[in-house]
Amino acid sequence: MSTEQIISIMDKLNMMHRSLLKLAYHKTEILKTSNVEELSETMKNEQSHIAAISQLEEQRQKLVVQFFQANQIDYKEPTINELLKYVTGEEAAQLDTKRKELLLTIDTLQKQNDLNQKMLFQSLQFVNLTLDLLRPQPDQINYQSKAGGRSAIKTGQFDSQA
Repeated sequence: MSTEQIISIMDKLNMMHRSLLKLAYHKTEILKTSNVEELSETMKNEQSHIAAISQLEEQRQKLVVQFFQANQIDYKEPTINELLKYVTGEEAAQLDTKRKELLLTIDTLQKQNDLNQKMLFQSLQFVNLTLDLLRPQPDQINYQSKAGGRSAIKTGQFDSQA
């Protein structure tokens, strides 16, 4: 069994991750403008991309397992790194190139998602601050006299001026 199908799946995975990265960049712009409806739509698109990526990843793993079984190779995990140990020549070079491209795309995507998460957190902090400023502050909830804490002059039991 050759690695052509695995290389093809790796191309598709990279394409989907790049598309997800474009969505992440778009999401950054949406967060800057605070457009909630567009943010919701973008997040739905991200979920469909993630589902497609999961399916492609399952296919990739199955193909790697099939390769190992067809070549009677014992393996620990069906990873590309593991596969590269048993592939030589042009196939190994292509697989390694595809792996590096995918890792670079995933790394860039991770950084962009971290930025988006920080921006979203800051937006939530701003909303909470604004709400706190608009809400009336409760009176102190400790025991003080109504006179504002002034100490009253104690009088004796008997009125001495009488």
